[in-house]
Amino acid sequence: MGRHAAPVSTSPEPADDPIASARALTKVYGAGATAVHALRGVDVDLGRGRLTAIMGPSGSGKSTLMHCMAGLDTPTSGTVEVDGEIISSMSQRQLTNLRRTRIGFVFQAYNLVPTLTAAENITLPLDIARTQVDRDRFDTVINTLGLGDRLTHRPTELSGGQQQRVACARALVAKPSIVFADEPTGNLDSKAAGEVLGFLRRSVDDLGQSVVMVTHDPRSASYAHRVIFLADGSLVGELHDPAEADILEALAALGEAREQDAP
Repeated sequence: MGRHAAPVSTSPEPADDPIASARALTKVYGAGATAVHALRGVDVDLGRGRLTAIMGPSGSGKSTLMHCMAGLDTPTSGTVEVDGEIISSMSQRQLTNLRRTRIGFVFQAYNLVPTLTAAENITLPLDIARTQVDRDRFDTVINTLGLGDRLTHRPTELSGGQQQRVACARALVAKPSIVFADEPTGNLDSKAAGEVLGFLRRSVDDLGQSVVMVTHDPRSASYAHRVIFLADGSLVGELHDPAEADILEALAALGEAREQDAP
């Protein structure tokens, strides 16, 4: 796939029901001689009810791909569809409404409001949208994350892992169609990272959530059902149900291919 020979799993393709798709997706920053081609005609489907990891070297376009598919950035050309809606041509008002109701976000920096309790941070998007909280869903997410005894605590009273679990709960409690997670364990130690990654996988397996995660960490990516690899703005390979060793091998092969292509 593409110009580079990242290993591709020989296991059968899953019968994906795409929750999000991109076709001929291009993103160019700047113009003329200084233009940066962050995405070069990417075609990709992200499976419903799957945890998909996006990997690639720095500058490969992985964060740009996620931002375009989440409606946080506007592609230069091409189309993005999320849960049956073409979002690449939406107005900012339409995108704001979509992000509020259909898309959840988990970021490396947590982005919690320091003056609110954990419970208030979790329900904040629903409160802003003036949408009633589904208490059964709330209780299920809280119990799954083990946050029941932390709901009255403010962010400064929580560990980093607990803060990220609150951020995960906030993304999931509104039952979004898809959750995008950008390096969600980048600020966590290995124990806390494992807890957050385990929950993201359980949210897919047990709650039917669809999750897309950008990561540079092979251990984090090994929690995914599928890992897709980008290089130089192009999709260059994928693995299904990989072990960490498989991902390390794929990244090494990708690095070797890039060195061979270098002038």
